[in-house]
Amino acid sequence: MRMIALLIILVAGISSMGCSMKEMKEMEDPEPVVEKELSAEDSAFAAVKLLKEKDFSALKDLIHPTKGVRFTPYGYIDVEKNLVLSASEVGALKENQQIYLWGEYDGTGDPIELSFHEYYKKFVYDADFLHAEQISINKRLGHGNSIDNSMEVYPGATVVEFHFPGFEEKYEGMDWKSLRVVIEKLDDKWYVVGIIHDQWTI
Repeated sequence: MRMIALLIILVAGISSMGCSMKEMKEMEDPEPVVEKELSAEDSAFAAVKLLKEKDFSALKDLIHPTKGVRFTPYGYIDVEKNLVLSASEVGALKENQQIYLWGEYDGTGDPIELSFHEYYKKFVYDADFLHAEQISINKRLGHGNSIDNSMEVYPGATVVEFHFPGFEEKYEGMDWKSLRVVIEKLDDKWYVVGIIHDQWTI
């Protein structure tokens, strides 16, 4: 009788905790956490968030491991002059003060010779693209005079565009800005291969 009473007390104690025997077993052997695979759009958003935060050590994990990432200051991609950085080089950008050649300024053709941090302010995150007014996938939103050759340079890639149609009414939309993140898939994971800044050009 004493043993039965002890069992009743034990079961009553478990019930008062709100746990069944099955739930206790699950607590002992929790289900493994399955990491959700990011979509192309999710990866682009993640990249833009890290760009905004200037978290380059984390951004490097989103950069294509063999192709790196090409930085393009305007809509037209110049594969000969636009700078390509490897994932490891991206990871070290915070402390990097080196002057690079990124391409040519629109209108003058003068070389764009800037440190990454100078280039970043002018040709990467010069607007809050994480909260862009418009976002598209494989559809160009910003239209200027420059040719969009992204599909030719990155065949089969996904291009996610973060776009502001304009900021001041007096410019009638000529002050629009876009940031296009080019994503390619490798071994079931999406990687950034291109970061294209675009705006009205002469």
